[in-house]
Amino acid sequence: MDKKINVALIQTSARPEIADNLALIDDAFMTAADGGAEFILTPENSCHMVHPSAKKLRSAPAESGHPFLEHFTKRVQERGVWLLLGSLTIKGDNNKLLNRSYLLSPKGTIVARYDKIHLFDVDTPDGVAYRESQIFDAGERAALVHSDIGRIGMSICYDVRFPHLYRDLAQRGAEILTVPAAFTVPTGQAHWETLLRARAIENGAFVLAPAQTGTHEGERETWGHSMIINPWGKVIAAAGEDEGIVTAEIDLADVALRRSQIPSLKNGRPYKVDELRGL
Repeated sequence: MDKKINVALIQTSARPEIADNLALIDDAFMTAADGGAEFILTPENSCHMVHPSAKKLRSAPAESGHPFLEHFTKRVQERGVWLLLGSLTIKGDNNKLLNRSYLLSPKGTIVARYDKIHLFDVDTPDGVAYRESQIFDAGERAALVHSDIGRIGMSICYDVRFPHLYRDLAQRGAEILTVPAAFTVPTGQAHWETLLRARAIENGAFVLAPAQTGTHEGERETWGHSMIINPWGKVIAAAGEDEGIVTAEIDLADVALRRSQIPSLKNGRPYKVDELRGL
């Protein structure tokens, strides 16, 4: 697709209360829209970040009547823009939650939902243990959206460590890969930019990665550094550790160009693995 799009990533430090975050993100959304953004993206956990897990379970609303969805389905119509709500915490079944990303069209419709497939069950280098699977149900389906602003492959945070997801999306035509996140500081310092650039290079796609930043309830710290990366792997716009908005114009013609120059999506071959034993 030969199309130029003005994109804006909102970088925020989520508070415990949904109402506070709604006001914060709405203000940034309006600023981005006033600046000419056509596609606005928010981070993972846009609606709230709370601690401990039991509190998160109690405070999560259902999708029907969710304050963010009720508000922003109207806002996108008013401003005529596309919006990715990076993720909202949604009350699911079996006393568990869903970490769900929403893509809203300028008509105010929810055109796609994506539930985070790969849950963050890790022990980080700073000694903190995370077990998302204790309170979240994992998604089971990837999402590729054919839209007026291009073909968009959706993901969330820890998904970025699973390159086969992005390759599957790219081989089906994804030109833009969205990676809303709330990376920890130790893993962000070590891996965030490298992982994002790798996904862009491997797939010849734009990577749009809006991120949480700062210190949240329970002393959880997130890395920030939201990034817009082109299909050659160049960071064309990035934030630091402060809240704010990152903007850039992206040209989807660059996707076709880079994929023609290095056609790795077409050059892959099937193979078998021989397991050998040395003496």
